[in-house]
Amino acid sequence: MNRTVIFLGVAAALALVAVVAKVPRGRGVEPSPHVQPPTVRVPPAVNPTVTSGSLTMTSRLSHPYVGRGSSDVFVTVDLRGMELPGTKRAPVNLALVLDRSGSMSGFKLNQAKQAARQLIAQLGEQDHLAIVHYGSDVKSLDGLFCTEANKGRLLAYVDGIWDEGGTNIGQGLSVGRDLLVRSMSDFKVNRLVLISDGQPTEGMTDHAALTDVVRQTRAQGISISSIGVGDDFNEQLMEAFAELGGGAYAYLQDVSQLGSIFQKDLNAAGTQVAKAVSLTFRVPQGARLEQVLGYTNVLRTAGAEETVRVALPDFAAGQSERVVVHLRLDAAAIGQAVDVAGVTLDYADVVTNKDVRSEAALSAFVTDSQETVASNQDKDAIVFAARARSADNLRQAAGYLRAGRKAEAQKLVEQNAFFFEEAAKVSGAGAVEEDLAYQRSASEALRQADDEGATNQWSKQNRKKARVDFGLMGSTY
Repeated sequence: MNRTVIFLGVAAALALVAVVAKVPRGRGVEPSPHVQPPTVRVPPAVNPTVTSGSLTMTSRLSHPYVGRGSSDVFVTVDLRGMELPGTKRAPVNLALVLDRSGSMSGFKLNQAKQAARQLIAQLGEQDHLAIVHYGSDVKSLDGLFCTEANKGRLLAYVDGIWDEGGTNIGQGLSVGRDLLVRSMSDFKVNRLVLISDGQPTEGMTDHAALTDVVRQTRAQGISISSIGVGDDFNEQLMEAFAELGGGAYAYLQDVSQLGSIFQKDLNAAGTQVAKAVSLTFRVPQGARLEQVLGYTNVLRTAGAEETVRVALPDFAAGQSERVVVHLRLDAAAIGQAVDVAGVTLDYADVVTNKDVRSEAALSAFVTDSQETVASNQDKDAIVFAARARSADNLRQAAGYLRAGRKAEAQKLVEQNAFFFEEAAKVSGAGAVEEDLAYQRSASEALRQADDEGATNQWSKQNRKKARVDFGLMGSTY
């Protein structure tokens, strides 16, 4: 086990920005404008970035200085897969699970079949492909190595797919999983790609039962990517499939984009550098973890030291993901450092075939100078927190809109401008210019969402945007 421990001290030299939405509340006395703030002893700065194996971890604390009393702080952890220049894509064991229900008839199904043909053309003789299609029932072609002869069989099978019946997603997933299991021992990378344009109407229809199938599939070493097409599919369910399945999520209004998405997901699977990736946050006494923003696959345990484990997707070469955590910190002793959180990264390194662990310990320094607190906030961490908090509002607004509570949804979206304006006061307008522009356009589109079609489209577009802003950047297509 490779173990690297970073102690992120607090350094005045760190470039920082005003807290998003609220500045930590210190109970010390503000110094007179005619008196110089007291000199604060600062622990030596330590490089906050560590590379152990195929992933690089960078940890940031929004407030390395806090006032006495209760403060809101944000921890951001960035992960990036190593680059593999010139490396050939690894062979993949792939199952394509295609919705052929009645709602896919005509153009949608024709485009999906064309994308499947393009996928087959991209595969080599060392790749293995199974094809599953589902309506009310499920039909499949057992996995084949993609030799030239077998490609002919695969193409002929795709040509014979016709639309019929309801949407039996659960059985489609189960059959795809079973076909992959038969040959997965010969592959490092095993991937199921699900396509759907609708709600589950046959077989399993319960959210919990369907996500349990995905959990079981993931536990067997198979990752799942989910692709929703059109504006009628259940985005909450498809997003959950991707997060619990460790793969990617895509929302496509235009089915003709499927071919490029297949290619992107194939390249991601074939250049995999890490799997079974997780971050564990250890929260000491005196701190409280309020929220892991945007992630639902979270295991929380209480005790003298609270721990929160966050499961992340598999990582391809060059892939980046981020986790933003909101904590509440209670600090008492001025002039001393206080522990904020410990962070542990665990994963299976696909390149070296070893398990890897990296650790970071984050601390803040308590001061009675609010000027020191305000002028020494981490610019990047503050902007990342603003994005994650605005994303949380977007996701909630999508739920309100679907529930017919449009006015409440509008208030949440309008609040997002405040988050970015506060960050811009010290980070500069350029740091959040695009964020503010998006929030204005989202607010205007929300005002005009007066029918079911517009409501569905707004919800899907903005939930996808929220995933990116939470930090699920590399696993959102």
